[in-house]
Amino acid sequence: MTKNSKIYVAGHRGMVGSAILRRLQSAGYINLVTRTHAELDLIDQAAVSGFMQKEMPDYIFLAAAKVGGIQANNTYRADFIYQNMMVQANIVQAAYRAGVERLLFLGSSCIYPRDCPQPIREEYLLSGPLEQTNEPYAIAKIAGVKLCESYNRQYGTAYVSAMPTNLYGPNDHYDLNNSHVLPALIRKTYEAKQRADTQLVVWGSGKPRREFMYVDDMADACVFLMESKVRDGLFNVGLGTDVTIRELALTIMEVAGFTGDVIFDASKPDGTPRKLLSVDLLKALGWEAKTDLRTGIERTYRDYLETVSHADR
Repeated sequence: MTKNSKIYVAGHRGMVGSAILRRLQSAGYINLVTRTHAELDLIDQAAVSGFMQKEMPDYIFLAAAKVGGIQANNTYRADFIYQNMMVQANIVQAAYRAGVERLLFLGSSCIYPRDCPQPIREEYLLSGPLEQTNEPYAIAKIAGVKLCESYNRQYGTAYVSAMPTNLYGPNDHYDLNNSHVLPALIRKTYEAKQRADTQLVVWGSGKPRREFMYVDDMADACVFLMESKVRDGLFNVGLGTDVTIRELALTIMEVAGFTGDVIFDASKPDGTPRKLLSVDLLKALGWEAKTDLRTGIERTYRDYLETVSHADR
């Protein structure tokens, strides 16, 4: 990419898309194209095709997606598979017809089998059953990976897939029912502190292990891949280390200054027992994450406090 390349960031208002936009702007890219949902409904095939033919971008970061935590994935199963498959198919097909050679597709680590060996290597894709609570979302993202792979093979495009681990950071959603575990815990901890509670109740047993990466690191990896000579393939993006949900909760409590006890509600689902990505392929290309979990949580907690402050005005 050159600084004048026309770059379309799909999903620029979401956590990942906004981080990619910040990363591109900080690197001096000046020809950036974005559209809000009101301006362009990515589920509308004709609208997406018309937009792509008009703008003719050189590069596309496909970060637009319907996302959520365990409860949201398990409750809105039809929405998660339909909306994500439509968005992906519309953008990839329209990009090909508009002559877009390079595209980066953002997936999710939930594409891998529930019980595959740890750490999870890219070749484990489709080697076993998926986690049932988010199977529709995972299938949609697997379809996106195979869509890019198929266009590369048939048409000679350079569409690359990046599979991030659990992400967190600025512009995240802090909904208690539908967000991912880390932002939900940040909100629960903040509110428990405000009420002067003596306990913090956390879903599940606290035993599952998860890997969490600060979203600005993810954005940096995406730009790195797009600027590289890589023309095909699936790349895990993560830290290469994980923590238990209990350890995560205790870290958030420390950052927030909550001194009560943590209680685990084992009646709630745990999800996959462990999900740690192997990041050997990306390391071999020369990229590694820079932000440790404690530092990332501190930055994210400050962002949440600003979110609460704006909401109270």
